[in-house]
Amino acid sequence: MSSERPVNPRFAEDMWFQEAPDGPQRYQDWTDKPVRYFTVVDKQGGAVLGYVWACDEDEAAAYEPRQAAGPRAVNEGGFWIRRLRNAKERGLRPFQALAEFSADPDPAGKGRPLPGSLTDAPNAAAVKAIAQEA
Repeated sequence: MSSERPVNPRFAEDMWFQEAPDGPQRYQDWTDKPVRYFTVVDKQGGAVLGYVWACDEDEAAAYEPRQAAGPRAVNEGGFWIRRLRNAKERGLRPFQALAEFSADPDPAGKGRPLPGSLTDAPNAAAVKAIAQEA
């Protein structure tokens, strides 16, 4: 009798993920059209964690973590992604979701919208570039 445990051959198989047709409603996560966005700051220290952007024309919205803010900014993304998903499920247009989020001074996550930071950008890539800056 061997002391080695048998290895399940399925561990070596490739995994394929397919989106379910009736999965959760989501905004598109990319657009090359003009967007509006606001800055998300840490509630405690005020450090910039990332940016939430939206585009009504392409029904798109997403959270971009600020690279220089590290893991805390990335972790904050889960909260904003859930809020965006919830807004889509409630039938809000992306700009309506941004307005609702901007009006909430104390959301449940670690970050909050920076008052007065709602502004325009030429597209999602421009917001991503801002998030990549140091």
